Amino acid sequence: MSAVFVLVLLAAAIGAVLGLAAVRFKVEGDPLVEQIDKALPQTQCGQCGFPGCRPYATAISAGESDINQCPPGGQATIDALADLLGVESKPLNPENGVESELPTVAWIDEQICIGCTKCIQACPVDAIVGANKLMHTVIVTECTGCDLCVEPCPVDCIYMLPVEPTVATWQWPLPASVDDESTESAFSQSPDQVAS
Repeated sequence: MSAVFVLVLLAAAIGAVLGLAAVRFKVEGDPLVEQIDKALPQTQCGQCGFPGCRPYATAISAGESDINQCPPGGQATIDALADLLGVESKPLNPENGVESELPTVAWIDEQICIGCTKCIQACPVDAIVGANKLMHTVIVTECTGCDLCVEPCPVDCIYMLPVEPTVATWQWPLPASVDDESTESAFSQSPDQVAS
């Protein structure tokens, strides 16, 4: 009984020392890297040439990479990064891919799937489940639409399908750009002038 008491006391003392050391020797991260990482889409697709969004954010912060290498984020992400860093926005680098009009998710044709597990190994977010020599399927809520699973498939049973908007995900489309003069003239007219 005394041995158990000694072990519990020793574990509590070691836990307290580790807790104090974690607070005392805490390493602060680079706040700029944190802000850049938050602006990225977190698809972890690797299309930027880095293994994930965090390494890409670190490279941007260090000046080792440009802001226009993220196809999943598209022009909106490039513009947000340009605003954050105070640099001029530029178009997406075509060497990294193209921006998709609609978000996509992977779909596996289970009738054709041979269970080779190459897609599972390629998926950076573990959105594909299955076992060797058994069919695989995609967890749609986890899939980021990065396309990395399509190329390694030896039987071409993986398709990228657009995500159809639902009541929960639908958003109003952004208005078309209108110059200030036409907007002002429309609002300065009386209702009778607008109707005619």
